[in-house]
Amino acid sequence: MSELPVRRPHRTLETEPFWDGCAARRIVLPQCNACDEVIWYPRRFCPFCGSRDVRWEEMSGRGTIYSFTVIRKGPGPYREHSPYVVAYVELDEGPRLLTNVVDVPIDQVEVGQAVRVVFDAVPDSDDALPRFAPA
Repeated sequence: MSELPVRRPHRTLETEPFWDGCAARRIVLPQCNACDEVIWYPRRFCPFCGSRDVRWEEMSGRGTIYSFTVIRKGPGPYREHSPYVVAYVELDEGPRLLTNVVDVPIDQVEVGQAVRVVFDAVPDSDDALPRFAPA
């Protein structure tokens, strides 16, 4: 578990399967049955082709850093944990998630770096937030 703050996620009807997957320490995303695209941000229709025929699939939890920035003066509860990394991680299955990169010195984070999902538990809850660490 990283030292970054965690909050209970805001669950909606559309995001419930994603957050249930995270609670089980898995990345689960919708995938379109019509065009086969993996969908991020979770929703019940495909933004690529408009189909409502989607299924929820487990992802590998592996990816690469597509882009990142180092936050040196974070807001609110993040202030005491600065500096930290905010990154877009491109999953092996295609979607790019906005997340944190943890468990690595900030000067060793690189675009193209292989990463794997890790989960930070939400206190007093079964929920967890996905973050990424070097693979």
